[in-house]
Amino acid sequence: MSATVEEVRISLPHTELAAHIYGPEDGLPVIALHGWLDNAASFARLAPKLTGLRIVALDFAGHGHSDHRPAGTSYDIWDYVYDVLAVADQMGWQRFSLLGHSMGAIVSVLMAGALPERIERLALIDGLVPFTGEADEAPERMGKALRDLMAVGNKRKPVYREFDRAVEARMTGMIGVSREAAELLAQRGLMPVPGGYTWRTDSRLMLPSVMRLTQAHARAFISRVQCPAHLIIAESGSLSRHETVLEWLDAAYFTVTTLSGGHHLHVDDEAGAQRVADCFKGFLHPS
Repeated sequence: MSATVEEVRISLPHTELAAHIYGPEDGLPVIALHGWLDNAASFARLAPKLTGLRIVALDFAGHGHSDHRPAGTSYDIWDYVYDVLAVADQMGWQRFSLLGHSMGAIVSVLMAGALPERIERLALIDGLVPFTGEADEAPERMGKALRDLMAVGNKRKPVYREFDRAVEARMTGMIGVSREAAELLAQRGLMPVPGGYTWRTDSRLMLPSVMRLTQAHARAFISRVQCPAHLIIAESGSLSRHETVLEWLDAAYFTVTTLSGGHHLHVDDEAGAQRVADCFKGFLHPS
């Protein structure tokens, strides 16, 4: 984590995103995408270990130091794909690789399926496709999502009197992380407010999706991946419980490696970050 990191803001036609940039200017281009409710600090351990790459680790919209979506809008997964495409164009990268964790891995697969000509390689950490739903569930799901969206303005984010209280809350969240990982994410994800600290993340990120892809949609995106893809599954993570999804992978393009650790193994500790780096070094920077 001692490697030089550059803090930047990327102005796009529709929003402004924050990012950390690692590696030499002439390194192979990689955009790193974090998981839901995380931020660019998710790659603070891993990125310095991937030498020879120009890694742009984004804060997704609504996360970290990036702008929030305009009022009255939501955070659909495909809107993140558009953001990433806009960042690549802003960087002048016609072809580039994607390094994605969890939701970031899902965004990566959607982009590689939709625009296979733009993606060089996919390096995925414990994420593959979004939660799916079937057609008969769609009206009820949309109704609930719209009701929740209308009510979100009445909800207030928690305020933690001390920084450590927020760290402890992050450790025991929906998907737990180590204390060291929680501290990294909190340093970037918290902001001071009267009475203590609260999260910078947009409250709308907690809302349910208005619409979900069906299983047929998800399989179609995977089948359109035409670049080399390396998927790391965490033994105690999320994907290990979804064996059916893994059966959709085409062995001609996807390599799958299972590593010990939890869902955030790449940031929980240095050993986990090193195991992930050892898998991705030669893959993202083939000699």
